[in-house]
Amino acid sequence: MAYFAEISDAGTVLSVIVVKNELLVDEDGVEQEQIGTNFCQGLFGGTWIQTSYNNSFRKRFAAIGGSYDSENKVFISPQPFASWVLDSNYDWQPPVAKPVDENFYVWSEENVNWVINENPSARI
Repeated sequence: MAYFAEISDAGTVLSVIVVKNELLVDEDGVEQEQIGTNFCQGLFGGTWIQTSYNNSFRKRFAAIGGSYDSENKVFISPQPFASWVLDSNYDWQPPVAKPVDENFYVWSEENVNWVINENPSARI
């Protein structure tokens, strides 16, 4: 199966759909992304970009609410917290490194820091 993400004019991922691979095949039997893009546009209108479920291209699988950077041709996950920043590898990073020890931590945006998760079986 192939996956295509609908992208807003601002670059936000609006939806992700599945398209049968057979629908992407040209007259020579070769899968072509543009055929899938045209198929999606014909059905729904809008702008569609193929995304990879196993992250083999465009950095990662498109996430609704995330974005597509057309200049660098990568999908970017939604920002998890307001304080986190995007690094040069298009991954969100906290302003404070997560401690490396035997404890389980969760991010506290209120404290802008990692706090020990007192109930690790209910990790968030």
